[in-house]
Amino acid sequence: MAEGNEAPAPQRSVGQDHEPYDAPSHPRTRWYPGGRAGVAAVAVAVGALVIGGTGLGFALSAGASTSDPAPAGCGPSLPHLTVQGTGQAEGTPDLLTAVFGFTSTAGTSADALHQNNTEVNQALLALGGHGVDHADVQTTGLTLAPQYVYPKGVPTLTGYQATNTVTAKLRDIKTAGDAIDAVVTATGKAATVNSLLFSFADATGVEDQARVKAVHQAVAHAGAMAAAAGRKLGAVCSLTDTTQPSVFAPAASLPYGAQSNDATSVPVEPGSQTETDQVTMVYSLERR
Repeated sequence: MAEGNEAPAPQRSVGQDHEPYDAPSHPRTRWYPGGRAGVAAVAVAVGALVIGGTGLGFALSAGASTSDPAPAGCGPSLPHLTVQGTGQAEGTPDLLTAVFGFTSTAGTSADALHQNNTEVNQALLALGGHGVDHADVQTTGLTLAPQYVYPKGVPTLTGYQATNTVTAKLRDIKTAGDAIDAVVTATGKAATVNSLLFSFADATGVEDQARVKAVHQAVAHAGAMAAAAGRKLGAVCSLTDTTQPSVFAPAASLPYGAQSNDATSVPVEPGSQTETDQVTMVYSLERR
């Protein structure tokens, strides 16, 4: 070939050690000049963006945290002191819960239930007449059972017995005795007072008094123990109320088995009731 007609030598990009190639013809594929080196540069840039985005997300999450750091000296490897305190407070109960039972016996189950329903309705009217709210009266038991006699060991059906149990919250202690009398008078020998239970309608005030005393006792115990060990109290690492719910026994059981039309008012004395609270405190210990 003539010297003036020689084809120009192919041009190489800087750092390119291979032959140039044509741009892809696919319409959705983007061409990056510079061959593989250009693709690698773009990949590095994308990776840096992802890493930067991850770091930004972590920083935002850490900045949004609202948890408080643990007090100084409360680490698991540091010395601690755990103490308990108990406090008691007394108050006068303002709520009397009365449980009434009503028993009726008849030859058939229908008659026994009908008679029992009549007696219970009379009791409910008596409670309402003495200021007991409908929401404070609840049916808590109902049974219907056949009654047998056993002549010569052979069971013989004699009738049916229906028993209804009603629980009423008497919020006015001063008139609670009158309300109990009214129920018994209205239902006669069918009624029994199974139990009476005094409590607080809202025990928050008395319970808080007991809690305060429990904390004071725990603090006093902690100070004495730390001093005896040659240390001083550091931060309070935790304070926990460990009190179990109170379960009070019935105050009385008053059976009524006779007509009580001439009964005097039942003397109801609430007395006082003690609330007990217990707390557990954990302190860090420091050198003097």
